[in-house]
Amino acid sequence: MSSMISDQSNELVLTESRTMRAQTADRVDVLDKVKALALLPDGTHATTDIVAGYYEVTSAAIEKVVQRHRSEVSENGYRVLRGADYRTFAADNLSTANPKTRTVALFTRRTILNVGQLLTESTVARQVRTYLLNVEEIATPAQRIEGMERAQLARERLSAMGVAKQFGLVNPSYVEAMARTELARMNGEEPDIDPADMTITCDEFLDGRVAQADLGSARTRLGKTVAALFRARYDGKDPQKIKRPIHGVHRDVAVYTHRDLDLFDTAWAEISRHYNVQDRINLGGAA
Repeated sequence: MSSMISDQSNELVLTESRTMRAQTADRVDVLDKVKALALLPDGTHATTDIVAGYYEVTSAAIEKVVQRHRSEVSENGYRVLRGADYRTFAADNLSTANPKTRTVALFTRRTILNVGQLLTESTVARQVRTYLLNVEEIATPAQRIEGMERAQLARERLSAMGVAKQFGLVNPSYVEAMARTELARMNGEEPDIDPADMTITCDEFLDGRVAQADLGSARTRLGKTVAALFRARYDGKDPQKIKRPIHGVHRDVAVYTHRDLDLFDTAWAEISRHYNVQDRINLGGAA
C-alpha cells in the first residue's frame, strides 16, 4: 500500500509542478525506453496524430494539453507552421497531408516528453512519468509535498467556487468548467468537460489572428468589447478573472467559456478592421 501511495504522489508532483517538469525536460531518452517513437522523415518532429498514437489517446486529448499549457509546450519546442514555411516543410515531410491543409502543429522530442508529463489519461504517459520519477529517483520529499499541497489547493478552490456560485458572483458555466477541472486534477485524471464549457481568454482567441506587434492593442480592444457584451448578456455581471503572466507580470485576465464564443466573434467583427488580420492557426494542424 505504501508503495502505491508513493507512486501516486510522484505522479502528482510531475503533473502539478512545472519546476519538476523543467527538471526532467531533457530526459528525452526516456521516450524510446518506454515505447518506440516514430518521427517524421526529418527525424526531429512529430505531428499531433503521431504524438497521439505514441500515447495511445485521441488527437483531441493532445490538443487539450497544448491549449491548456500553450506557453510551456512552446518553450519546449512546440510550434505551428503556416504559409511558405508550411509548404516547404510539407513538401519534404508530409507527403500524405490533405492538399487543403495550410498549417501543421509540430512537436520535438522535448515537446513530446512535456506532453507526457502533463497527459493524465494515457497509460503510456504514466509509464513515462514513472520512469522519470521512480526509476531515476529525482523526486525529493519537498517536491512530493508540493504536489500534495497542490491537491489540497484544488479542494480549497472547489469550496471557494461553491460559495461564489451560491451568491451569484460568477458565471455558472465558468464555475462548472473549473469545478470539473479541479476534480479531475484531484483524481489524477484528464478533465471531462463539455467543449462548450472549455475556457477561453482574449489572448487565446487572438492567437494566430493578428501580428505579434498588434497583439497588445488588439487584446485591449477585444477585452473591453467582449466584457461589455458579457455584462449586457448577464445582467451587469463582470466576467470571472484569473491570473495570467503578461510580459513577465501576473495580471488579472478575464476568462470566459466557449458558450460565450459568439461574443468574441461579434467583438472581433467590430474591431478587426483596425488590424492586419492573419489566417487563423489550427491547434491540431495537419496530421
